[in-house]
Amino acid sequence: MISLYVRFVYRTNRWQVEGSERALALRREGRSFILAFWHGRLLMIPMAWRGLAPINMLISAHRDGQIIAGAVRYFGVASIAGSTSRGGRAALLLMLKRLKAGECVGITPDGPRGPARRASIGIVNLARLAKVPIVPITYASSRRRVLTSWDRFHLALPFGRGVFLWGEPFPVSAELDQSGLERARHLLEARMIALDEEAERRVGSRPPAAPERSLASGEEE
Repeated sequence: MISLYVRFVYRTNRWQVEGSERALALRREGRSFILAFWHGRLLMIPMAWRGLAPINMLISAHRDGQIIAGAVRYFGVASIAGSTSRGGRAALLLMLKRLKAGECVGITPDGPRGPARRASIGIVNLARLAKVPIVPITYASSRRRVLTSWDRFHLALPFGRGVFLWGEPFPVSAELDQSGLERARHLLEARMIALDEEAERRVGSRPPAAPERSLASGEEE
């Protein structure tokens, strides 16, 4: 049902796509990359990807994560159980294996539990080890419901307009030490937040602030 809803929303909105040529250029060169998007913006990401390359999404092994894994499977997205901070060595090794095989990996660097729009260091460490760039992506829609969950989940609604924005590939040097990784993490986070803000501006909205605590209900914005 989730996958059907995503397709319905995609078909009933007018979508603009910008920056996808950056990811296409990497694929033409035969290069893998890590696709990065915030947890609150994951709903419509499969429609931006649309079979660009084999992709594996890092998803929490918990119940909520497995619901997401079941939904994205309908879009040809494989899942790897774990997170950038949890799930252990096995998830890291499997992601490295997929990237070295020429596939791509999708990560929500603030998942699975936040804080919202704060990137973990795990994503830049993976890029360092795999020697691949990180490509940020986001979307915004003029008609949406912003939930009061920890991630301020952006639930796109039908019959509006939307935009997908792809960011510049973000290189991570294999020579970075711990302080260098932290600087890279902070810069990636800033770029992803700026991409969100630009997407919201394109549809005439503004990004919601992350809540201080998780709530159960939703609110219309």
